[in-house]
Amino acid sequence: MGFVSRGFSGRRRTGDDQRLPPGQYLETGFPVLSAGPTPFTKLETWDFQITGEIDEPKRWTWQEFTSLPRETVPADIHCVTKWSKLDTTWEGVSLDTLLDEVETSADYALAFSDGGYTTNLPLEDLRGGKAWVAWGYDGQPLVAEHGGPARLLVPHLYFWKSAKWVRGIQLLDHQELGFWETLGYHEYGDPWKEQRYAGD
Repeated sequence: MGFVSRGFSGRRRTGDDQRLPPGQYLETGFPVLSAGPTPFTKLETWDFQITGEIDEPKRWTWQEFTSLPRETVPADIHCVTKWSKLDTTWEGVSLDTLLDEVETSADYALAFSDGGYTTNLPLEDLRGGKAWVAWGYDGQPLVAEHGGPARLLVPHLYFWKSAKWVRGIQLLDHQELGFWETLGYHEYGDPWKEQRYAGD
């Protein structure tokens, strides 16, 4: 290829650009996107459950849940609507801590939330320091519009997989599609592969 002008090579990605998956743009705010009205759950009635393919179901009250070992999680988040927010900071409990409490042969999980929202994930994507249930954001309690009192945090996947207002996970021996997945979103949702919609 003897001569190629510089314009055909595209713009070199440096710094923050290299942290943006393909097709994403940098967002400095924190857009609020929801599939329905925002639920407001009183902490005295909130609980988190693990159900399904396990030896016996597990349940934690809010006080029990927030007394578990907590982690501070720095993460870049990527929305399927093409915005990315870098250097966010969350506080919560690792799914490793929760799943260590149960015996299961399941390969899949279905997260469920107040308001009826669900999303599906391979169980391996909730293990190995890759997923948390977060109740804090940027040093403050997580507000309801961003999924408080607690939301799933799975930052290596598109952000719809980080279910707002999460109340538990059902462990399954098969994949059961969640809310957006049944409406045509990709069953997995890897932002680096642009898996936005079924067939991507």
